[in-house]
Amino acid sequence: MMHTLEYGFFVLLVLAAYPLAGYPLVVWLVSVVRPRPVRRGPHTPSVTILIPAFNEADCIARCVENKLKLDYPRDKVEIIVVSDASDDGTDEIVKGYEARGVKLLRREERKGKAAGLNAAIRHATGDIVVFSDANSEFAPDALRLMMENFADPEVGYVTGRLTLRHDKGNTSGQGSGTYIRYENWLRAIETRAASVIGVNGGVDAMRRELYADVPADQITDFVLPLRVIAAGRRVVYDSRAASTEEANEELDSEFRMRVRVALRALRGLVYMKAALNVWRAPLPAFCIFSHKVLRYLSFVFLLCALLVNIALATQRPLFAWILVAHLLFYVGALTGLSGRLPAALRRLTVLPCYFVVSNAAFAVATLRFARGDVVATWRPRAG
Repeated sequence: MMHTLEYGFFVLLVLAAYPLAGYPLVVWLVSVVRPRPVRRGPHTPSVTILIPAFNEADCIARCVENKLKLDYPRDKVEIIVVSDASDDGTDEIVKGYEARGVKLLRREERKGKAAGLNAAIRHATGDIVVFSDANSEFAPDALRLMMENFADPEVGYVTGRLTLRHDKGNTSGQGSGTYIRYENWLRAIETRAASVIGVNGGVDAMRRELYADVPADQITDFVLPLRVIAAGRRVVYDSRAASTEEANEELDSEFRMRVRVALRALRGLVYMKAALNVWRAPLPAFCIFSHKVLRYLSFVFLLCALLVNIALATQRPLFAWILVAHLLFYVGALTGLSGRLPAALRRLTVLPCYFVVSNAAFAVATLRFARGDVVATWRPRAG
């Protein structure tokens, strides 16, 4: 018979695996039993594209050129670049596009993305606001395809498909690319069931009337969609609306980015704690708890499972073999992180590496959250 400790070990493994595998299965079942298709159709409302930027001189011209060439009625597109006290020549580059209708909104004091968007929304005239990262390049038809979703009056927010460019064999690039593909797949399932919980923020759009100021220390990519859901509208994913960005190809940079995102998401969960009220909105609350809360706590389950496995390995041969597999997984990940493996073997360690790095980032973020750390600003692509 299995003892309590043995049951505990398997429960911990299930809790660690549930956010990545169990939750998508549950949402898929909901989408089969009660599908909610998006009623897309031709729709060309006026649009304001907001591009927050801090020291993006290396890519801002490419981004603006990309937005000017989108397949959408030009008289219905307004482009505003929000410079968060940039000092590298970003502003001068943007000013070169003023004759083509691009507007520069400079903020003299650096306060971060949320504060910048709060300021920019007061200058926006479009019925729909579109959010683009300064290094995002939309496909020519991305804007038009996103707008088709707003033909459905239930839709309040749309997120598109982000793809990351990276060198083959790069551990950080391959890991983050795989993670983004997984997130896109999950967003497609969540859309069929109800609403997307997490968006990418680099190719997104929402009804301007639903925008409300976001505190500077909050993550707009998390708070704004939750507010849309709270307003009774849907947040949906459209895989047809494509955008590309350069992946972080340095693992330390990717790690810092994951820490920052997780820390701000944890603060966002507290700020939007009403969204976790299962009595008022049971399905969104379940999705947020499964997709976000349990995923950010997965490092706790993994650490406890390893400790319990070590204790059980001395009592049962089965658990000794499980411990060997357990340790091989982590040793493989750490060896991959060292960068000393041949390219063929390094490819085998990409997912274990990224899994370990992500959970280590969640652990650091949780500790920083517990001590009250706040992050409002950061350096682009440096975490």
